Amino acid sequence: MKEKPIFQSSKSLDQQFAELSQDIPLTTYYNDPQVKPLPLQWGASEPTARGPVVASRNGNGVYKHNAIGSYQGCYNIYHALAVASHQLDPTYKADYTNAHPAHNFKQLDQWSSKEKIVSIDPFGHLAPWCFAKTAESNDVEIKPTISITKAHLQLTEMEQYVKQGELTVDGKVVVNEAGDIAVSKLAVDPVWYLPGVAKRFGISEIELRRALFNDTCGMYPELITRPDIKVFLPPIGGLTVYIFGNPDDIANPDKKLALRVHDSCGGSDVFGSDICTCRPYLMFGIKEAAKQAQQGGVGAVIYFQKEGRALGEVTKYLVYNARKRGGDTAAEYFKRTECIAGVRDMRFQQLMPDILHWLGITKIDRMLSMSNMKYDAIVESGIEIIERVPIPEDMIPADGQVEIDAKIQAGYFTTGHQITKEELKNTKGRDYSDLK
Repeated sequence: MKEKPIFQSSKSLDQQFAELSQDIPLTTYYNDPQVKPLPLQWGASEPTARGPVVASRNGNGVYKHNAIGSYQGCYNIYHALAVASHQLDPTYKADYTNAHPAHNFKQLDQWSSKEKIVSIDPFGHLAPWCFAKTAESNDVEIKPTISITKAHLQLTEMEQYVKQGELTVDGKVVVNEAGDIAVSKLAVDPVWYLPGVAKRFGISEIELRRALFNDTCGMYPELITRPDIKVFLPPIGGLTVYIFGNPDDIANPDKKLALRVHDSCGGSDVFGSDICTCRPYLMFGIKEAAKQAQQGGVGAVIYFQKEGRALGEVTKYLVYNARKRGGDTAAEYFKRTECIAGVRDMRFQQLMPDILHWLGITKIDRMLSMSNMKYDAIVESGIEIIERVPIPEDMIPADGQVEIDAKIQAGYFTTGHQITKEELKNTKGRDYSDLK
C-alpha cells in the first residue's frame, strides 16, 4: 500500500489552532441555540417514548447529541486515530444488516426504572433498528451500546473436567469430548444516567459532574456546561455476560441460577499468573454455571473490565513489586495497595447489579463468589442470594494464598477457617529471589 503524505500547512501552528477553535465548538452551554439535544426521557416505558441515546456529532439536523462523551467506550480514541490517519471517513454510517441480536430478550419492567438501571442503556441492543425512523427524520447517528451473539468456549480446564467426569457431554451445553461449551453472550458498553449514578453513591449530581470533569483534566466540558444533558458515556471498559442454558430461564425464579460476577485480571485470566486466584475461580465459575444449566437450571458469568481492582495494570504491577520486595505477607497485602493508590479497591460495586436487573434476575441460588462487596451490592439492590460458594481450597495457587487469607480476614466469605490478624503474619508469598 502506498503511504499517504503527511499533512503539511504553510500556516503556523498558532494560526491552525486559531482556525480550529472557530471550526469546532470547544464546548456548548445550557440553552445554546446551536446544540438542541434530541429529546431523551430516561425511565420511559417504551423505546419511542424514551428516545435514543445519541453520542455522535454526525448530522446536520435541528437536533444534536443528547449524551456527553462518545460511543465505543475506551475504544473511541482508536476511532479518532482511524479518522485522523484518513483510514476512516468520519461521516461513515454503519450497515447493520444481519447484525441484530442473536436472542430476543423480553422487555422487563425494570428497564424503565430510574432506580434499578442507571449505568447501561436498557434499549442499547435495539438502537439501530427501533430508532431507525428517528435517526433518519432527525439526521442523527444512532449506534448500539449492547450486542448479543452466540459462541462456543474452548478452554483447557473444561476438557480436563470432562476427562475427570466433573462435566458430562450432553451435546447441548457441553457439546463434545474436547469440553467445548455453548454460550449466549452480551457485550455491554456503559451508559450513565448521571442523576441515578450520583444517587447510588450518595452524592449530588454536581459533585459527580465536577469530579468527572476535574479527574479527566477537563476532557468533557459539557459535564459542567450542559446540566440539561443527563447521560454520559464514560471512557471505560464495559462488561460481557456469558449465559449457559436457555437465556430466557435467567429471569425465571423457578429455574436455579448459578452466577459468578468476575472482575478482569489479564495476568491470571489470560496468561495464567499464579499470584492470585482469578483464573482458577473463573474456571470454577464456568464449570458450575455449565453444570447448573445441564441440571435444568441456568448459569451465568458476568465479566467486568476492571483490571487491577479498577486501579489499572500499571498500578497493579507496582503493587506486585512493593509486595515481593517487602516480604509479601497477607498482613501487608492491602497496605501495599493503599500506599501506592491511596485506596485498596476502586471497583465500586454499586453499579454492578444493573446488568442483573436488566437480565431480570430476582434470585441467585448459588453465588460463586467470596466478595463481601459484591454480595452486599446485590442483596441491597433487592436480589436474594440463597447460597454462597467459595473457591475450593485445592484450586488456590500456593502464591495466591496471601490474597485469599488477606481477603477472608477483611470480610470475604468462607466456609472454612476464619483467619485472625495474627495468623496473617504467617501467610507469606514468594520473594523475587524465588522467581526464576
